[in-house]
Amino acid sequence: MTEGRRRLPDPGRLAACHAEELAQFGREHPRSAELARMAEEHVLAGVPMAWMRRWPGSFPLFVDCAEGGRFTDVDGRTYVDLCLGDTGAMGGHAVPEVTTAATAQLARGATSMLPTEDAAWVAGELSRRFGLAAWQFALSATDANRFALRIARHVTGRRRIAVFDWCYHGTVDEALVTLDDGGQVVWRDGSLGPPGDPALTTVVVPFNDLDALAAALSGGDVAGVLAEPALTNIGIVLPEPGFHEAVRRLTRETGTLLIIDETHTICTGPGGYTAAAGLEPDLLVIGKPIGGGIPAAAYGLSAAVAEGVRAEFADPSIDVSGIGGTLAGNALSLAAMRAALSSTLRDVDFARSIPLAERFTAGVAGVVAEHDLAWSVQRLGCRAEYWFCPPPRTGAEAAAAGDADLEAYMHLAALNRGVLLTPFHNMALFSPHHTESDVDAHTHAFAEAVAALFA
Repeated sequence: MTEGRRRLPDPGRLAACHAEELAQFGREHPRSAELARMAEEHVLAGVPMAWMRRWPGSFPLFVDCAEGGRFTDVDGRTYVDLCLGDTGAMGGHAVPEVTTAATAQLARGATSMLPTEDAAWVAGELSRRFGLAAWQFALSATDANRFALRIARHVTGRRRIAVFDWCYHGTVDEALVTLDDGGQVVWRDGSLGPPGDPALTTVVVPFNDLDALAAALSGGDVAGVLAEPALTNIGIVLPEPGFHEAVRRLTRETGTLLIIDETHTICTGPGGYTAAAGLEPDLLVIGKPIGGGIPAAAYGLSAAVAEGVRAEFADPSIDVSGIGGTLAGNALSLAAMRAALSSTLRDVDFARSIPLAERFTAGVAGVVAEHDLAWSVQRLGCRAEYWFCPPPRTGAEAAAAGDADLEAYMHLAALNRGVLLTPFHNMALFSPHHTESDVDAHTHAFAEAVAALFA
């Protein structure tokens, strides 16, 4: 930290500011408060998915409708949505083309466990964008990652997987791990019912640490490296120059497959970080945004990997292989994917959304400089994130920099001023439906919140 610069506010001042924001939130959301009380009776944790309790405020905010880059709550208040369903609505809410396609497909039947012509179109488009030869479908990136790991183990004959410390690949058991202070592989805090010793299945390597990766792969027992091109779910941690080139070289030298998870990093462009940086994965996973909000995911295989499982995918026992599912590749999801990939996440869309993230980054940096704070802001494509510290290099550094009390206050202050951030960290995601005034609304809210803390 630069000498003399401030990092954290006085705890008493932070508590007082947060209390004021909580009081305002309670006054302005009586209907959400009422619905929260009703939900507590029969909905476990009071919300239909436990992560929904991570939002700021003394009770969950209930949504009435969402469109483009905004949503309206049940109390009639409209917000700039910089979460976008934590990437699921990255192309915008209620995209007309997706709505039309999904409605038409519902009228013709949502699922029959038979193919529709949309499958060939979507696979061809994904191949064009990401460069992988063959594709299969799932309902979430979690499932797609599980399937990719099974394929990697089958093709290589190896059992273990390597991941980067503090990564996130959905609820995949092998990836819900981290390194403890002694460098041992342990389950992430909060993991419910872990199945066994994680060190039996997983090797964990610090992000940006090539020596550690080389050591992990040297034993020849790792089937695949499952990697986000940049860490995103612990906050944005960017790869250092030459990192990905070295990862690809090390995996090839050791006969290890490289699996790239682009579910969040498609924020970089139409073909994700893979196309932007010229990565050459053996398998690739993409989920959430390609369905325009309807559950959908896909995983791609290189020609060589596809050839290694082609016979098994044609075998009658494929339904008990651990790959697939009755609703995987259903007609509704594929119709939504075709519509979303045709009308969102295109070059023209990123040409609008990335400059908005750049404006966000500049606005936050300006406030940080004005108050002489040792805070920072990172950007990856149309995604941006601010930190209460200099930019972290590894996931462990990012995790150590977290400040739950300060984050809760900053998020609630933004929400009370009409801007929603992603609840798990300080991330903003931009769609082509956002405007410069939306960005400036956050900058204003951020400036007010910081000024109150350091008054």
